Amino acid sequence: MHIRAGTEPEAEPMVDINTTPLVDVLLVLLVMLIITIPIQLHAVDVEMPGRSAPVPPVPPVVVQLEVDALGRFSWNGELLADRAALETRLREAAVEANQPEIHLHPHPRAKYDAVAAALSSAQRLGLRKIGLVGEPAP
Repeated sequence: MHIRAGTEPEAEPMVDINTTPLVDVLLVLLVMLIITIPIQLHAVDVEMPGRSAPVPPVPPVVVQLEVDALGRFSWNGELLADRAALETRLREAAVEANQPEIHLHPHPRAKYDAVAAALSSAQRLGLRKIGLVGEPAP
């Protein structure tokens, strides 16, 4: 038998909330909500394509135009004699129905005027797909 003396501190009141009944009530409400939602039967008409396979896209024609350190041009690896030869090649490419993509690869020591001449000639002749290609990422 234990007798409490008046000097002993009383036990602290319990401050924790019992959440189990709250979770039970919420689960019941969730189940009731799911049951009361009407089932919606929507049909979507989808027209499936026939058995013919789609035509694969035509890969673009790519021309590798290189400018070396001396300002000379190479068209797909073929060294061109001068800027007039470059103009001729660009003019031929511009009149094609499916214009090629011109990938301009300037050498790091190439002169700016050679690269600018190639870009301005391509633009003046109406080529729409031209871009500078730098070094590949490491």
